Amino acid sequence: MNTKKFTILHSNDMHGDFMAEMRGEKGKLVGGLSLLSGYINKVRSEEENVLYVISGDMVQGSIIDTEFKGISTIELMNYLAPDVATLGNHEFDYGLPHLLFLEKVANFPIVNANLYIKPYHKRLMKPYTIINKAGFDILFIGIITQEVIDALSRDKDIGSFITLEEARDEVGRITNAYKDADIDLTILLTHIGFENDKKLASMLDPNWGVDIIIGGHSHTILEKPEVVNGILIAQAGVGTDQIGRFDVLVDDDTNSVVEYNWQLIPIEEGIAPPDFELEKFIDSFKEVVERKYNVIVTRFGHKLTHPDRKIETELGNLFADIFKERADVDVAFVGSGSIRAKELGPVVTLGDLKSAFPFQDTIHKFFVTGETLFKMFNTFMSNENKISDGEHYQVSKGVKAVFNTQKDQLESLSLDSVPVKFENVYTIALQGFHYDNFEKFFKISAEALKTIKPPKVVSTSQSDVIEEYLNLHQNIDREIEGRLVYIK
Repeated sequence: MNTKKFTILHSNDMHGDFMAEMRGEKGKLVGGLSLLSGYINKVRSEEENVLYVISGDMVQGSIIDTEFKGISTIELMNYLAPDVATLGNHEFDYGLPHLLFLEKVANFPIVNANLYIKPYHKRLMKPYTIINKAGFDILFIGIITQEVIDALSRDKDIGSFITLEEARDEVGRITNAYKDADIDLTILLTHIGFENDKKLASMLDPNWGVDIIIGGHSHTILEKPEVVNGILIAQAGVGTDQIGRFDVLVDDDTNSVVEYNWQLIPIEEGIAPPDFELEKFIDSFKEVVERKYNVIVTRFGHKLTHPDRKIETELGNLFADIFKERADVDVAFVGSGSIRAKELGPVVTLGDLKSAFPFQDTIHKFFVTGETLFKMFNTFMSNENKISDGEHYQVSKGVKAVFNTQKDQLESLSLDSVPVKFENVYTIALQGFHYDNFEKFFKISAEALKTIKPPKVVSTSQSDVIEEYLNLHQNIDREIEGRLVYIK
């Protein structure tokens, strides 16, 4: 038996998590690129055949990333020198042309097999890469989540094979084309969420020889890999607080993993010497940002929190109220996922605000019947949406939506204590991303938004709206008011 040991380190959903934080009773440093790089360097010096891979969402989530539109992140990733990465949905946040620019900045291959230029049936990215390590050929294939279609909904020439069945076919197409190359190890780098990773694994033909799926998107923390259809499936949570580690023994004769050990390694003080050179590199970006963004925008009456995107939050209430006032509507919806901070304040700097709400997007105003509005709430508050990876919303003041989880239906909806009437017309504010994907997120025809009156854009920058409001208001307070109520 001709075997070789490989160590595969993997990260996902790093989201610009550059800096270590003090945590715990003893104030240990946890996470950050300096400690992460230190650990990667340590493993590279101790083990003979080391690969480091990233399963999407390198960008978005820090003020440094926002200011430099991901270029700083890719430069820092170049310093970490991953062997290969795949796309996550947030790699598209700065637009498709900018993504193609970032791909050129990267010193490492970024692979994706199922994103296509539709009119020409050409893949947009390099679909796979083969890395030769110690005489063994290792094939990496990238697969992305359906959400990329949402982000690219304005570009009708770009599309994707997004269903699991079609993703499976893409994997088969590539593995079939390279059977004769004697691939020793086949790894899928995915950004489709852990549950979908398991479904995809169950659908793959064992003859295609996929050995491992390293995933992202759902921020899943595991104690051990899942094994489905003989395929090992792992993910490493979110950020830089931890890193996944596979130690695998690969048989060259059977092209398979014959032994493996997987660990989720906490990245904390003492695990390895920090990489001080990388810290200096990060500081060069940080200094630029601090000079520009270390100014006080406002002060809240108390710290406002956003602990869970699936429930009503203080910070979500504030942003929804700001949108409602700006658009002069009956109800404003704010996508919970667009709020990127767990808490904000009480003192709010411009940098804090940009980190908490980094997205530049439009605000749309449109008109719907009470029946349509009722259906909107019924859809996003549903049990199915709550347990899935669907879109969730924060809503403006005056709303009281009561949802019965046992019956799985909306029981009542009122605005300023007046029940919503199906025949009445109501004005709604919604972010551009959610407006453009209205039919998918709310399961209501997009034509319903145009039948009463033409919709219009009331602002081309939601972040400008929030910043201007906060500049003019001090000692702001928000509480959990019971705008979204779930009963059993």
